[in-house]
Amino acid sequence: MNFEKRLAALQQAYTELVNKPNSREAIGNGIYDRYEHPVLTAQHAPVFWKYDLNPQTNPYLLERFGINGAFNAGAIKLNNKYLMVARVEGVDRKSFFAVAESDNGIDGFRFWDRPIVMPETSDPDTNVYDMRVVQHEDGWIYGVFCTERRDKTAPATDLSAATAQCGIARTRDLKTWERLPDLKTPSPQQRNVVLHPEFVNGKYAFYTRPQDGFINTGSGGGIGFGLADDITNAVVKEEIVIDGRAYHTVYEAKNGLGPAPIKTDKGWLHLAHGVRNCAAGLRYVLYLFMTSLDDITKVTHKPAGHFMAPEGIERVGDVSNVLFSNGWIADEDGKVFIYYASSDTRMHVATSTIDKLVDYVIHTKEDGLRSATSVQTLNNLIHQNAPYIHQLKEASAV
Repeated sequence: MNFEKRLAALQQAYTELVNKPNSREAIGNGIYDRYEHPVLTAQHAPVFWKYDLNPQTNPYLLERFGINGAFNAGAIKLNNKYLMVARVEGVDRKSFFAVAESDNGIDGFRFWDRPIVMPETSDPDTNVYDMRVVQHEDGWIYGVFCTERRDKTAPATDLSAATAQCGIARTRDLKTWERLPDLKTPSPQQRNVVLHPEFVNGKYAFYTRPQDGFINTGSGGGIGFGLADDITNAVVKEEIVIDGRAYHTVYEAKNGLGPAPIKTDKGWLHLAHGVRNCAAGLRYVLYLFMTSLDDITKVTHKPAGHFMAPEGIERVGDVSNVLFSNGWIADEDGKVFIYYASSDTRMHVATSTIDKLVDYVIHTKEDGLRSATSVQTLNNLIHQNAPYIHQLKEASAV
């Protein structure tokens, strides 16, 4: 295939992909609706990102900049557009941020022409990823993300030792960013830090995940909380764990907050990820909980188990058996768009409503932490359904 034909084929494949309609899957569990296709993948990268389009310097039209995945995206609605700030990973393992835009939040996502140019601090990042995008009441849009660097205290022969900290930047339009100093906390390492969208006692509030090591939580663990006086030099002097880990649960190994919580008339609605170890490795799922409007550190409701777990093709990818979310959008009409990544590879969307999510969180039983209490919860539900069981069985026999 000559240069012109190959270029036309590449562009046609891209155009068909970004214009593909996305259909809601049938039935579901009533809490949310999944959709048939991912909303963002490595293939959504524009042709002019991956190829040198000059036939003189690239006569075979070979790929010059490989894209490995597009995942773990923050999300915001801005100027009536649904925007994801995705973690785009090149084949060189370096991640960067890029904005993808859609008119309806379900399909038609297209990357902006250029990725985000994120300013560096005096200690340059080796890798940046997993941005939470937060419209704060101070008027700024904040990007709070993980900045990874090599652990300088590790032996020269250990090239896997790393440190994770919370990077902070702010913007008005997602195009021009001001980098602020990294968040300082009492914990040696930080991942999955989230900025609360409102002031708390006149201070900036952060949800943290205190941990001793880059991977292992060590003496830390759980979703933490702390206050900082000044966002331009953010220092959290004290962290408290507001949602801890528990033995033989979906958040046994570790857990972390996803996007910034959504305020409802019943409380703050939180989406988080939980991790457990199994024979296939670490399994990541999503769960929901609610905290009080009067005290955002007080968990008032927390349904048992996962809210969403990887299904089908979602289980396959660079890091298999993983769901992760750090972005959701609550529309003015109460519809909620939940953007989640599968297996560190691609982005999906699920939709629900504030009313449904609040109903689920408040009326779904908490984890009793024993098999016996699970059976008791199930038997109570069956007993409650007793007046309807005969009618249901008759309908299924027809």
